[in-house]
Amino acid sequence: MIYLIRVLVLIFFAASYTFAEGARDEAESYAYKVINAYPHDKNAFTQGLSYDDGFFYESTGLSGASSLRRIEPSTGNILRQRKIEGEFFAEGMTIHQNRIIQLTWKSRKGFIYDKDSFELIGVFNYPFEGWGITHDGKYFILSDGSATLRFLNLNTFEEAYKLEVRDESGSAIFGLNELEYIEGKIYANIWKTDKVAVISPDSGRVCAWLDLSGLRQFNKGQIKIDVLNGIAYNNKTRHLYVTGKLWPNIFEIKLIGKNE
Repeated sequence: MIYLIRVLVLIFFAASYTFAEGARDEAESYAYKVINAYPHDKNAFTQGLSYDDGFFYESTGLSGASSLRRIEPSTGNILRQRKIEGEFFAEGMTIHQNRIIQLTWKSRKGFIYDKDSFELIGVFNYPFEGWGITHDGKYFILSDGSATLRFLNLNTFEEAYKLEVRDESGSAIFGLNELEYIEGKIYANIWKTDKVAVISPDSGRVCAWLDLSGLRQFNKGQIKIDVLNGIAYNNKTRHLYVTGKLWPNIFEIKLIGKNE
């Protein structure tokens, strides 16, 4: 009788374990359709990209060549540009209300600009490398190239909390780079890859992947192209804009779920 009870207990725990494993949701894989391709300065070392009121806003990197730009999508013309002091390597940027927030890489310093005039209206510091930045309306969300996302107060820039990003197997996802908050999820370029992770801001779990390696075929003839980097969102069309460092195009794409 005791033996039978032990067997039943083992079966119960084995079944419970199997159910728990089976209950783990697999990350979805998004396909995409290219809607349009817009001209992009092939010398722009793209670090951050946003779309607002019909214009692209871009942060470009490299020491001595960093800048902040407003771009006309249809022509690629730079309508306004602010060059960043040579000591700084500019990184990601985001727009919050009428402010542009721009990070720098190793200087641990961020800049705040008036969105319309590009006038510098503030400076803030942070104790880590700056890579990507976006916001969810409650916090600025920053990446530093690790598997950690940091959530900062929108006014004081003080860190509120951190979140580690993991895939469905539980492995940490390193190389989080340019970020964009889209419809309740955080989209993150993964450095040195053509992949974008779609991350739950509640759990840090990757709930979907977007493989954009197919876009490289449109860059043929452009010798200097570097990594995919740059995600922006048009909330009216629900389309994404993506590009890369030294890419000659910004692509407008529509995401297609695997069940569509």
